[in-house]
Amino acid sequence: MDLTRQPPRRPSNLGVAGIVGAARMTDKARAHNNETLGDFVYGKYSGLDRRILEFMGISADDFAEAADDKDDATLSTWMLEQGQKTDEEIEGFNQSELERLPADKKHQQLLTERLAKYAPDRTDIKTVLQSIELDDWGCFWQVDLTVRPPRSARARDVSGICGIARMADKARADRAGKIGDYKYGDISGQDVRILEFLDVSADDFQDAAVSNPNDIELGEWVIENINKSEQEIFTYNKTMVNRGPDETTRERFEARRQEVDPTRTDITTWVALQDLDDELSFGIVDLNRRAPRSPYNTDVCGMVHLARLVDKGRAFNGNTLGEYFYAEDSGMDRMALGFLGVSTDDFTEALKTLSTDADVEAWLKENYSKSDADIKAFNEKITQMGPETERHKAMMARMLKKVAPDRTDINTWFAMMDLDDEKTFAL
Repeated sequence: MDLTRQPPRRPSNLGVAGIVGAARMTDKARAHNNETLGDFVYGKYSGLDRRILEFMGISADDFAEAADDKDDATLSTWMLEQGQKTDEEIEGFNQSELERLPADKKHQQLLTERLAKYAPDRTDIKTVLQSIELDDWGCFWQVDLTVRPPRSARARDVSGICGIARMADKARADRAGKIGDYKYGDISGQDVRILEFLDVSADDFQDAAVSNPNDIELGEWVIENINKSEQEIFTYNKTMVNRGPDETTRERFEARRQEVDPTRTDITTWVALQDLDDELSFGIVDLNRRAPRSPYNTDVCGMVHLARLVDKGRAFNGNTLGEYFYAEDSGMDRMALGFLGVSTDDFTEALKTLSTDADVEAWLKENYSKSDADIKAFNEKITQMGPETERHKAMMARMLKKVAPDRTDINTWFAMMDLDDEKTFAL
């Protein structure tokens, strides 16, 4: 979970082990592991986390490891097994935390400042947990779509349903008066289809999205308010993401594609066109929306993997890397950078000012020139590389089992990356 973009779950959320603050601590632990904690603190740096961990007899390191390996249900079972607490003990702990008042001047001042900033008319907010929840809400509910696009309609961050995360971003931005050129609710054809599937009104959804800036908690609201089977959701997701123009909309689709990028004749669905428009409008590469270019691509310097590296570097700079690994965290990136003789820091910094492939190529040729023969030899070597050690063979086997267990023809890392990209963004 990226806690630079949303808050953790409310401290009053009992979704993990039925313990106050445990769901919140879970989100923070996962963000801590992924280095996306933002301004939040985890473990010994958080008073609530410390009290939970001491109560359950668990270390912060052990909990962080468990949170990474387990889903909420399995983590709940693990916590209860570790803590060996009775229902009465848990109820007593929960009540104590829910009733806890600010005990020192620092926390009293925090509550006063938060009330003045976010809820000056509220007289019912008095406890530490209420103060935390108010601050989370005030810091995150407003989304500004004049500085960044909403999430892709592909995103299933909210209740596993495509389009809801994007619609939530627009709903919050609309309420905040920061929706820019986007449309929300009944004036958006895509939103209308989503709302009809959910059978909720635009106003009700907007109220829920504003009240629940955490994806998991908004997802809980969605699931509570709809009656859809897993198969219905799967069918809806697949139809939505793969929806292309029909006879009545083909002309409008083509006109829109011409406006966005007339060279992209590969764009055949409304969601893909929407994603491309978002990226070009804000000058970003968002690898939550699409895969980086194929490792076989030689658009930059005639060198394989380099165009992919550029895409990942731009996404890294924009905090839109998604699930991809970049530079020191990627073996192939390290090999490409090592061959060029450029450091990760220098390459990453250069991408901030080199806006096109041609700019990158000119910079590399001026500062890190390689002969055509060297590039050809590098290309031949790296494209044929496959797992050599037992550990790497096991790693590829796990990857194949996850994305395409029937494929027995994949034996190089490049082929594996292409396949993984295809399966990751297929629906």
